[in-house]
Amino acid sequence: MSKPVLPAQLREEIVECGYFPEFVMASIARAIGGEEVVGHLVHHEATFNHEAVGRHLSVMVLTPTRLILTHTDEGALPGEAPHAITTVESVALRQVCAVAVSELASDPEEYTLGDVPAEAWMSIGWGTMRRIELEPAGCGDPECEADHGYSGALATDDLLVRMSVAADGAEKVAQLIEFGTQLQVAAR
Repeated sequence: MSKPVLPAQLREEIVECGYFPEFVMASIARAIGGEEVVGHLVHHEATFNHEAVGRHLSVMVLTPTRLILTHTDEGALPGEAPHAITTVESVALRQVCAVAVSELASDPEEYTLGDVPAEAWMSIGWGTMRRIELEPAGCGDPECEADHGYSGALATDDLLVRMSVAADGAEKVAQLIEFGTQLQVAAR
């Protein structure tokens, strides 16, 4: 059986993170199989809990038919050697129901075409997770004491990725916007 090969740019970005690159690349290569890689996004971030700082690596790969997401976290139990766990999720593009890309311009009156925004967020929904936000409903009459029930919104929010120039650099923010735009086009 031949070893699956990842595109050079994707491999370089994973290796650059320095976070168990062979383990991460093996998981991604298995998930991709023989499909062509159309686009990718690598996001390395620190995670915090009460006792330690950890690392989390998300790699998103777009193929002609799927969105492949991998999440790798490290951990160690007291007295045990460190370990890493990777979860791979494969989502058919036909299942992607929403892709939102939000951009924040620090000085919008000075913004020109081609500038990189200060921050960007990409939210992807494919129906696995749903969030409902409820609030008491009202009628607008300040004297009314009737119970009007609740009103709310149901949103799919399976993945949210945020990058900023300050934390990740302008190149990574631009990559997030590019990948989000590719996914918006592919999932229509």
